[in-house]
Amino acid sequence: KKKEVKEAATYSISTAPGDKKDTTCPMPDAYSPQYVEAAWYSWWEKQGFFKPEYGRKSISEPNPKGKFVMVIPPPNVTGSLHLGHALTNAVEDAITRWHRMKGRTVLWNPGCDHAGIATQVVVEKKLWREEKKTRHDLGRDKFVEKIWDWKKE
Repeated sequence: KKKEVKEAATYSISTAPGDKKDTTCPMPDAYSPQYVEAAWYSWWEKQGFFKPEYGRKSISEPNPKGKFVMVIPPPNVTGSLHLGHALTNAVEDAITRWHRMKGRTVLWNPGCDHAGIATQVVVEKKLWREEKKTRHDLGRDKFVEKIWDWKKE
C-alpha cells in the first residue's frame, strides 16, 4: 500500500501586515501550521502584545488589574532536561499568558539554583554508601569537592 501524501493547507487570503487575519473562512480538514500561524505575528506586534505594559499609557502608574510574578525554576545541577521540565514549562507558560490576557503586569522571571539541597542529599547518601562517612567527617571544603566530582560524573 502506498501512503497518500497530502499537501499542507496554506492561508492565501491577502492580509496587509499588521491587519487582523480573516477567520470567517472555512478551516482546512487537517491541522496545518502554515495555515494557522499565517498573518498573526505582525498583528500581534502592531497590537503591542510583546510589550510588558500593552494597552497602558504609563508604566509609572500601578496597574489597576494587578500584577503576577512567577519564578522559572532552572534545570537541576546535572543539566539533564526531561519531559517533566517540558511539561512544567508548558504549564507555566499557559498560566503566565492567561494572567497577561487578563491585563495584569506579568513577570516570568528566571530563578536561581533550586537543587542545592537535593544534590547535597544525593552526595551524602553516596558518601555514606561508599565510604561510611558524613559531610561532617569531611568538612565543608572536601564535601564541596565531592559534590563537584559527582556533578562531573
